[in-house]
Amino acid sequence: MNSWVNSAEILGSDLPLELSGTGNRRALLMDALREAVRSGRLAPGTRLPPYRSLAADLGLARNTVADAYAELVAEGWLAARQGSGTRVAERAAPVTPVHRPRTPERAARPVHDLVQGQPDPSVFPRTAWLASARRALAAAPDDAFGPGDPHGRPELRRALAGYLARVRGVRASPERIVLCSGAAHGLRLLAEVVGGPWAAEEYGLPFHRGLLASHGVGTRPLGVDADGARVDGLTRHDRAVLLTPAHQFPTGGPLHPARRAAVVDWARTTGGLVVEDDYDGEFRYDRQPVGAVQGLDPEHVVLVGSVSKSLSPALRIGWMVLPQRLVAPVVAAKGEREQFSSATEQLTLADFIESGAYDRQVRRMRQRHRRRRDQLVAALHARAPHVRVTGIAAGLHAVVELPPGTERSAVRAAAWQGLAVEGLGDYLHPGAEHRTAGDTLVPHRDGLVVGYATPAESAYPEALDALCRSLPPVSPPPVPAPPQPPAAP
Repeated sequence: MNSWVNSAEILGSDLPLELSGTGNRRALLMDALREAVRSGRLAPGTRLPPYRSLAADLGLARNTVADAYAELVAEGWLAARQGSGTRVAERAAPVTPVHRPRTPERAARPVHDLVQGQPDPSVFPRTAWLASARRALAAAPDDAFGPGDPHGRPELRRALAGYLARVRGVRASPERIVLCSGAAHGLRLLAEVVGGPWAAEEYGLPFHRGLLASHGVGTRPLGVDADGARVDGLTRHDRAVLLTPAHQFPTGGPLHPARRAAVVDWARTTGGLVVEDDYDGEFRYDRQPVGAVQGLDPEHVVLVGSVSKSLSPALRIGWMVLPQRLVAPVVAAKGEREQFSSATEQLTLADFIESGAYDRQVRRMRQRHRRRRDQLVAALHARAPHVRVTGIAAGLHAVVELPPGTERSAVRAAAWQGLAVEGLGDYLHPGAEHRTAGDTLVPHRDGLVVGYATPAESAYPEALDALCRSLPPVSPPPVPAPPQPPAAP
């Protein structure tokens, strides 16, 4: 059994970080930093060393420390601002665990899971994947078992170039594709190469914003409405903009064609970069496929994708389709050798695509997700007709819109029902505001982000039942104001 202990000096004071035990080193580092904050050894406001320095002190990979910082920022333990580094988040006092007696009506851990983000792991195509793995290994060239090329295996880049052109309208040669371990890894590399600041949709993954912040790239919010991101808010000072054009995350809906053209015009005029997160573009139900923005201008748009929604996040395979000028800098940022994605899994995925198994799996999952979505809509229509469900034409989640001021109480009610589900406000960019033409503030809508892809088939009906029990009741109609007496003559 391996164990290891290391320490680092933070801002000149000796603060040992004990990373002891076995397992994932990033997880061990995160546990050590949490404990340092919890115990008060790292006081609120304490500035942490740059991730490169801490990585050198602890003998870790820079990416390991960068990912740990980003996740702790997203969890609220740390805070990152452009120009001021990463610090311990401000709070009134060190966090002290509170042990409460378990009440019989509250579940100790979620029984039902409707959190968005991943498909049901039980439907991974094991037999087809194994067949591709056998064929790929039998045909693998000898160099596949040597040091990995940071570009990624050429077999998979060729397969992806053909698939993305056919299904997503992407214009790219294999030489413009660089493989990575997922969308988060791709964003980290782009942040290092492109620099900041970036603009981002006001609704999006906090983890992505925290990851960019941990690399010194600040983001500012762009408003989102029924037509997607308000790209008219982009300026010449923005180095890049992060968008989800095929299906805005998490509110739903594609970016309007006029806005697609406008964001490409902005990039051409300013030299900015459009970063297109194509996280679930293959899953659409009630509309025609929406092609990638990258097809409009491959020299100013980066398409980032992965197999985390279509196959499994456990595979850790993603890709970036890059403008020609960014290929060499991104590859250099990855390092001299491939450190993140297995060559044998890359070869297996290449065969999985070329054999048609990937298309069959996507079709199968599209049918399954559509059926799940229809069950969700039917259950809400029958038991909570006063709520509205949006973002359902595509993707693996929907937004259940709630009466103003009821989101947090609905999330708490879900927790009492043993249901894990997230509020729409959890995805809102800090400081984002809606304003009318008269500069009047408009409150953000309340809602729940319901991931309908995760539960097992047998568990889904009970999860929907728990969701319906968690929703606020019908709001009473407003009481009409009493009639006013006529004005005196």
